[in-house]
Amino acid sequence: MKKLSDFQDQIDKCSKCGKCQEVCPIYKLTGNDCAVSRGKFVMLKGVLKGDLKLSKTINKYLDMCLKCGKCKDFCPSDIDVCEIFSTAKSEYVKDTLYGKITRFLQSKKVFSRLISKFSKKIVPLENKGATKLLYFKGCANAIYPKSEIAMKKVLSNFDVELVEKDFDCCGIPFLSSGNIERYEEAKKYNMRYLKDKYDYVITDCASCESVLKSYGEVENNIANICHFLAIQKKKFIFRKPLKVTFHKPCHLKSDAFLKPLFEKCENVQYIQAKNYDDCCGFSGEFSVHNPKLSFKMAQEKAKNLVDTDADIILTACPACIIGIHQGFLGKKHPKIMNIIEFLAMADEII
Repeated sequence: MKKLSDFQDQIDKCSKCGKCQEVCPIYKLTGNDCAVSRGKFVMLKGVLKGDLKLSKTINKYLDMCLKCGKCKDFCPSDIDVCEIFSTAKSEYVKDTLYGKITRFLQSKKVFSRLISKFSKKIVPLENKGATKLLYFKGCANAIYPKSEIAMKKVLSNFDVELVEKDFDCCGIPFLSSGNIERYEEAKKYNMRYLKDKYDYVITDCASCESVLKSYGEVENNIANICHFLAIQKKKFIFRKPLKVTFHKPCHLKSDAFLKPLFEKCENVQYIQAKNYDDCCGFSGEFSVHNPKLSFKMAQEKAKNLVDTDADIILTACPACIIGIHQGFLGKKHPKIMNIIEFLAMADEII
């Protein structure tokens, strides 16, 4: 496992150019340089030099991060920002009470038992088609399987075989809490299945898709189920005209499937919301550590979505559904659902 000192060269590469300020949603809200990558790097450089300690204050700013990866995408020096922050977080929490409790609750034995206790078993899809899909269910689907049910309903109309395995969590909650050892354990366990040959590894969660792709050793095509459906020939027929809009999750690196997929949806009008790809404000532990910022971002997101006058708000991440709901707290709002749930509502798939 890497240590913060292993990233000395990466941290030194930061030229403080300010590109991260241009794209960081938290900086746009707060104007606080400690909330953006270059400010955090100044603090971490002080830690590496011995001038500072990994303190409660520094940890507070490490938690003031959505892990959306926008700063890395725009960084001229290609610094792996999220990995550095996760490593720093890990070193801070390892000897704290929070860290010990977290490691216990996230241990495979306890975590898997908790998920299993609340999970609902869904009947496997019996199709034996030409295209072989491996389904990465994700923890949210195990507990709240609406999108899994919808996906299997949709795929029953296609020439596919859907394979299910006993996966561990993708690992994103472990990274967020600084439990890198547990993330590495989950990655190693999941790789046993991901190395087998399939046409696609599919998921209906943008965060799961992003983390699986970050493993870096998988030859299979890893994609959101909508990427797969967008390149198929079938159409989704809706008898009643509907207007929809879409919130792009931070972890969904490409939404190139949107246009071709909605072109396959008869009687459906897609309306792009203002700043449709801005964060909904939830982002897992971020909303716990920064509830005021989270709520403010969710409210802005909700306003932009409702301004489209859409009948249904769609997204591709279960956490984002929670975030969008937060923005509408106490207010009437359109239906909010995973895009695969919407496709399952079609009157015909032909």
